[in-house]
Amino acid sequence: MEKSYDALIVGAGPVGCVVAEQLAKKKGWSCLIIDKRDHIAGNCYDRYHESGVLIHQYGPHYFRSNKKELIDYLSQFTDWIPGNYEVKSSTRGELFPFPINLLTLGQFFGRTFTAEEAQEHLDNIRIPNDDPQNSEEFVLSRVGKELYEAFYLGYTLKQWEMHPRDLNKSVCGRIPIRFNEDIRYVDHEYQLTPKEGFTEMFGKMIDHELIDVQLNTSFEEVRDKIKPNAATLYTGPIDAYFGFQYGKLPWRSLDITFTEFKEAYKQPCVQINYPNDHAYTRSVEIKHVTGQQSDNTVISYEVPTWDGDPYYPVPADDNAALFKKYWKLADEENKANKVYFSGRLARYTYINTDEAIEMALETAQQMMNDAE
Repeated sequence: MEKSYDALIVGAGPVGCVVAEQLAKKKGWSCLIIDKRDHIAGNCYDRYHESGVLIHQYGPHYFRSNKKELIDYLSQFTDWIPGNYEVKSSTRGELFPFPINLLTLGQFFGRTFTAEEAQEHLDNIRIPNDDPQNSEEFVLSRVGKELYEAFYLGYTLKQWEMHPRDLNKSVCGRIPIRFNEDIRYVDHEYQLTPKEGFTEMFGKMIDHELIDVQLNTSFEEVRDKIKPNAATLYTGPIDAYFGFQYGKLPWRSLDITFTEFKEAYKQPCVQINYPNDHAYTRSVEIKHVTGQQSDNTVISYEVPTWDGDPYYPVPADDNAALFKKYWKLADEENKANKVYFSGRLARYTYINTDEAIEMALETAQQMMNDAE
């Protein structure tokens, strides 16, 4: 006779781990986490490369947050080290600080700027548009044609295989323009990385007597076999759950290769973007973040593709409309069978790790409230 569980958690990524931890600790529910991969932590999974260097298997994760309560929650499962997140963009044969700031503008235009002078300069070169309808119009309205073509156009074409004019303005709207000399990639109050890595952190999170984990197991394998007593959390692609009955939601994926170098560091910073050169969009030397001491290093190179694991939902209006049709089904499934849909794959949304964990905490609370 198979063991009975209160909750079935589909997906051992950040959302699945957090929800399982909350349900086990606060509700006393027995939880089974399944994942089709052979590891936990989802795309946050980090591992030791054959050379001994800790790498981020699915691309870099720069953990940041403005919420102390989120840091306090995760601190139960990890110690922290500062997150050294500095990114440069390679264009015109030079490396420029990115996102664009006063140092970027000074280097690009060959003069120094005060904040006021930089704003005036951008006002003079930007293409005014009070209601930009897409990413191209949005960026042109902020920085003008020359900066757009140097830093944004080529990168976007490679990343999405779509022209910025065909993408929602939110795609490039996430990238700030700074009128200071802050070279950090992000400006959140807390910029930290788990001292022993993300996999270790999530492993400690689900190290609980009421939580079982079954890897190399797809949802399809257990869907008709395991019927939880209370609820199911589904964190996989929402269209797959419903048999793609309205068609597939498109995702961009990444082909990531890792190359070892026999030197302590190869790059001046963790990430270099290549908007105009190479097939890859960026190279990442995560050692700058992990703080690992070694005589060798590993750099990952990312080439966007339509094939492979889903990474980035494609932010176009027709895809948003298709998702809404699936979300209506998800709402009906929740009411009928207590299935909860959470995480980037189930919500067809691009979220950072902190946002995924916040979403998971909210989902867990909703599951517990509904069980009252």
